[in-house]
Amino acid sequence: MNQPRVIMQDDEIFTEEHRAFRKTVRQFADSLAPHAEEWDEAGIFPKEIFKQAADLGLMGIRVPEAWGGSHLDWWFTTCYVEELVHTYSAGLNMALMVQSDMATPIIAEIGSDEIKREFLLPAVQGDKIAALGVSEPGGGSDVAAIRTTARSDGDDYIINGQKLWITNGSRADFITLAVRTGDDGFGGISLVVFPTDVKGFHVGKKLKKIGNKCSDTAELFFEDCRIPKRYILGEENMGFYHIMTNFQGERLVAALGCVAGMQLAVRDAVRYGNERSAFGKPIAKFQVWRHKLAEHLTAIEAAKRLGYFAVDKVMKDSAGATREITMAKLFAGDLAQKVIYDCMQMYGGFGYTTEYPISRAFTDVRLITVGGGTSEIMKEILVKLEGL
Repeated sequence: MNQPRVIMQDDEIFTEEHRAFRKTVRQFADSLAPHAEEWDEAGIFPKEIFKQAADLGLMGIRVPEAWGGSHLDWWFTTCYVEELVHTYSAGLNMALMVQSDMATPIIAEIGSDEIKREFLLPAVQGDKIAALGVSEPGGGSDVAAIRTTARSDGDDYIINGQKLWITNGSRADFITLAVRTGDDGFGGISLVVFPTDVKGFHVGKKLKKIGNKCSDTAELFFEDCRIPKRYILGEENMGFYHIMTNFQGERLVAALGCVAGMQLAVRDAVRYGNERSAFGKPIAKFQVWRHKLAEHLTAIEAAKRLGYFAVDKVMKDSAGATREITMAKLFAGDLAQKVIYDCMQMYGGFGYTTEYPISRAFTDVRLITVGGGTSEIMKEILVKLEGL
């Protein structure tokens, strides 16, 4: 098997096709950016955005053409994630990526043709909204603690339980749902596709968050919900392993998007710092800021290269990139807390208002150290992988 190469130059990675695709995503993101503050205040964005993204091919980048996708590589996903930050709406971006890179990839990988036809194809086409239902009140990062049950009843499952922190949860047409079909622990978990028009399902409430405000994050309840067993993904009681595999893609897009968000925040802060003067010269010309920015740009570049190395390894061996993906998410997520803080500080009092996007970035960025597995969980994974 070919070993991942050390990535040095972007022009060694991205082709003309990648660059044309990047331009398309950027134009889409720029068209949405003027609405970012409005949608955050409303706590939701128009559901039609899913369809608009799908029409550009963004909901099925790596999905086979037979199911409406483009069957492209992870470098196209990288372009998508990096350019999407120009919406200046982390909530919108997260909602779209839940559909494109969290709830549907596992369906494309192990779903039956019948499931793909009923759920994957319309999701890729933007006609159905998808959510990923793993987290519960008693178990976020602890997937093995799942308590939502799927009891066998002839050709059906009867589902009871609760999910929490579910992005797209209040308006999803279906949920890629983790349920307990066996004994306690990781060995008794399965994945099913759950249509939300089933009797007994209801949304409890939309959760109020300090950031990512325009993405609907909901608590969900399942009371004797009956679905056919043919909606299972893969084998019964093997869901934990599929969830762990699926997490790798989620964590990788989170790391890549986080790096791109930092780059955008620094660029905007420098622009502001060159326009705003204090004590007779632009703020950005003070040595304290020049040195901070130099340090941050260096660290951001390191985070970017670590993320690119992880992408390259996924392209060569998707099952063997856990270490690099975990490092990329941990490093980028923790770094972003410092970078966004300092960028906000450069704006002074204006950074504490909603007049500039940096205030949204300041609250939005906290999620990266929690969602998809906390930074503490990333460290625990690395401890095990490194045999410490």
